[in-house]
Amino acid sequence: MKRKIYQQLLDWKEKRNGEVALLVEGARRIGKSYIVEEFAKNEYESYILIDFNKAPQMVRDWFDLYLEDLDTLFLYLSQHYKVRLHERKSLIILDEIQLCPRARAAIKFLVADRRYDYIETGSLVSIKKNTQGIVLPSEERSIQMYPMDFEEFLWATGNDMLMDLIRKMYAERKPMGQVFHRQAMDAFRLYMIVGGMPQAVLKYHQNKNLSEVNTVKQRILRLYRQDISKFAKGYESKVLAIFDEIPSQLTKHEKKFTLASLDKKARFREYEDAFMWMSESKIVNHCFNSTDPNIGINLNTDRTTLKCYMADTGLLITHAIEDGTFLEEEVLKAVMFDRIGINEGMLLENVAAQMLVANGHKLFFFSKVDKEDFHNNIEIDFLVRNRKKICPIE
Repeated sequence: MKRKIYQQLLDWKEKRNGEVALLVEGARRIGKSYIVEEFAKNEYESYILIDFNKAPQMVRDWFDLYLEDLDTLFLYLSQHYKVRLHERKSLIILDEIQLCPRARAAIKFLVADRRYDYIETGSLVSIKKNTQGIVLPSEERSIQMYPMDFEEFLWATGNDMLMDLIRKMYAERKPMGQVFHRQAMDAFRLYMIVGGMPQAVLKYHQNKNLSEVNTVKQRILRLYRQDISKFAKGYESKVLAIFDEIPSQLTKHEKKFTLASLDKKARFREYEDAFMWMSESKIVNHCFNSTDPNIGINLNTDRTTLKCYMADTGLLITHAIEDGTFLEEEVLKAVMFDRIGINEGMLLENVAAQMLVANGHKLFFFSKVDKEDFHNNIEIDFLVRNRKKICPIE
């Protein structure tokens, strides 16, 4: 599957020439390992993929024992993985690097050696337990990867030309015409329902069966819950409570997350770590309330008032089906009969948040309540900073 991040990998290889390692961060199951291995196959004479989900303990130990004897380290890795390494022509991939913090700390010495290039991939890499006891290498450049965006979805489903037409008409401020407009909207509705998780997109491309696509997304949601139970130690129950509450929170007219729905006595300080964990896991996108929407928007933010969006809108729909907010039959009819009657505002707002984050924007909204006259209440869905301006998006 073609992904836009591939160009960032190429730019790193050509411009940095081994001066820094590259860390590809993102949520689980968004295709990090796949695209990095495709890059390795296409752009290097050879590569070694060390998957720390599977790597035996002896491989992990080598990153402790042989940092002062890199000749031996590389010899052992070559023998174990049956790959011949070529100086300045080989790549070593450290997959799921969060599971081996010592290997991440070793990047400092590996990059200084300059024999090979290094790419790390990982989720939860900034969680405190995954960085304890190590000095994070300054020789590491981090880039974010997200679920497939609409254009990548079109590529994967065999529609290579539609986005070019959309761009052209937008640039010229001309209508696309009824036929092409309908094609674009049909494709976009389908994208919201299938989502941007590569396994779900692949399943749809193979058989066009939305029930089977939903099954794939259910497996991903189960994996996320397992990660929460495994890695959010100390506040896993709070994280799970927030995670399971997301669909019902987004069905509200005002989509601000209300802690009282979890516990009438709940206070934000009790859930702050849980919200932080979810943000660092990349499975949600948080949108904070801007109290003074001007150019210093980051400085005037109420971080106790927030909206919590799913990082992938397709996963949100499956999540909503699981908790009874949607019925699977309704979703199928929405595609078949060319309409989304199932809380369209919830889906459009979530997908807007998803696309804004994927394009590098931090999410803010504006809300002002006049207790004396509700006609003066104001809420703007999103505020984004564009050069020296603040742009409202409704």
